[in-house]
Amino acid sequence: MRDLDELALAMPEATKEISGDGRPAYLVHGKAFCLHRGPRKDAVDAETGERLDDVLMFCVADLDVKELMRAVERGIYFTTPHFKGYPAVLVRIPELARLDRDELHDLVAEAWLTRAQKRVAKAWLAEHESLNRDATKPPRGQGP
Repeated sequence: MRDLDELALAMPEATKEISGDGRPAYLVHGKAFCLHRGPRKDAVDAETGERLDDVLMFCVADLDVKELMRAVERGIYFTTPHFKGYPAVLVRIPELARLDRDELHDLVAEAWLTRAQKRVAKAWLAEHESLNRDATKPPRGQGP
């Protein structure tokens, strides 16, 4: 959760709100892109039937992306009937440990991009595209 907090708040114009029961929500321009859900009747432990209180919601670009993520065999991403037809995936907090920091960064960034204003998102994408290009270039004098 510390990594999630750090990565989410590193996104431009991102803010954090804490609910009355201590659950964080990460927002950009007042729109949540990731949040810690409260227990709901549609998300229960398969073994005990108890409502899950450790579920994070991440927005995704569209329903196709959602289905692709859910299809990954690692079984990290899931959904509930409440999110049928809504572009978001759910992740249990303990499952975050199965994501490396780069995967978590990508998940957060993609969620942020779904809610950020277009001009802010374009600027961030342009900056990161430039950084990625620079990272793949060999150091001066060491190219082919």
